Amino acid sequence: MIKDRYIRNILLHVLIGMLIYFNESLAKLYFFSIIIYFFFKILRAPNQDKTLEILKACTYVLGAEVLLRMTKGSLLYEGSKYLVILFAIMGLFHKGFKLKATSYVLYLLLLIPGIYVSMYLLDVSYNIRKAVAFNLSGPVCLGISALFCMGITVSKKQLEAIINYGIYPLISTVIYIVFYTPDISEVVSTTGSNFAASGGYGPNQVATVLGLGAFFATVKFFNYSKISTLRYVNLALILLFSFRAMTTFSRGGVLTAIIMILCFVFFEYKSMNKRTRSQMFISLFLFLSVIAATWVYSSIQTSGLIEKRYANQNAMGEEKADITTGRVYIFMKEVEEFLESPFLGVGVGRVKDLRFQETGIHAASHNEMSRILAEHGLLGIMAFTILLLVPLFFRLGDKSNTLFFSFYFFWFLTINHSAMRIAAPAFIYGLCLLNIRYEKTPVYRKSIES
Repeated sequence: MIKDRYIRNILLHVLIGMLIYFNESLAKLYFFSIIIYFFFKILRAPNQDKTLEILKACTYVLGAEVLLRMTKGSLLYEGSKYLVILFAIMGLFHKGFKLKATSYVLYLLLLIPGIYVSMYLLDVSYNIRKAVAFNLSGPVCLGISALFCMGITVSKKQLEAIINYGIYPLISTVIYIVFYTPDISEVVSTTGSNFAASGGYGPNQVATVLGLGAFFATVKFFNYSKISTLRYVNLALILLFSFRAMTTFSRGGVLTAIIMILCFVFFEYKSMNKRTRSQMFISLFLFLSVIAATWVYSSIQTSGLIEKRYANQNAMGEEKADITTGRVYIFMKEVEEFLESPFLGVGVGRVKDLRFQETGIHAASHNEMSRILAEHGLLGIMAFTILLLVPLFFRLGDKSNTLFFSFYFFWFLTINHSAMRIAAPAFIYGLCLLNIRYEKTPVYRKSIES
């Protein structure tokens, strides 16, 4: 029954991706359908199930965000972040938040002074509302998500449902991209990030979510694929997500996914007994075979350019001067802005404005650490320290979540190569604060006859 529902939902989302490709106006219908469907699911769910429904809703939205952006399906550019915030607030009204989550209240409060600074200093020709929304929607989404998720306990089976709801919209996303560019070899001629291979949208964000899809499918393969049909389905998803993530030629999302998978496999292996460890080696061999085949196929399709990309070379095989593609320059400029305004920072959204005044280029920050440092000053350092340390202290007291470090590193690495342009790092950060309850195998004892 579970297998049939999973495959049925996969096929449904394959169809959604195809329909949106052939008629992009359907993307708006998809967006409104998401809102209506999950609002009804949450409102009609029994009290004991509302929290799970909200977790599934938020995970689905973060999975659909890039597809909605590339097809202009969302009414607002940051609409997916606002939806996650709204669903998480509904969850807070339902269950409240744990006292140990008050650190995140302080984190949110620390962001407020930067808004007032920007109101006084930001260029009047610049739209302050948009600047604040663009730069704070991600951090606020993270804070609200963390408040909601802290201390929630879900079973291993419920965790599977949450992961499924992340996979489904990502399948629609990758199907749209496949139809957009069916033949990778036709659009690859350099080693730079490739918009044509990314559905016409930002390769960085596309690689990030497809890498996340590969991770979700990997967890499904190792933990939730007892039936052989599911094993092959999830291996196929791993191959598809990995291939299309690699061929965006954006390395950040792919390397992040690799680190997530390594963390997951390591901690999963540590938690197993001797018998299940031997079974895992068979799964690991199949998994590595698929990854190796994906890399070889990617190399063939790109005429070896993908190998040069990861070796930091151009199409001629010459090493590039800057492996970070300009990110270090932006990082250092933001550190300079912090040193000039160390106490309250330069104000929300103002680093981009200052950069435009100096260079004439509107370049958004790729690094959330340097951005929060420059825009919020010492208060930003305090806010980021909370984000960095609270989950680690939480982990010391509860090691039940074997996905903790995978989720934690996804947040940390993503904000360092793609800032918080999408909702994924914000809500995935919240998921690392979940408690996982593992069902014990019942012990049957033979009765003693008198």
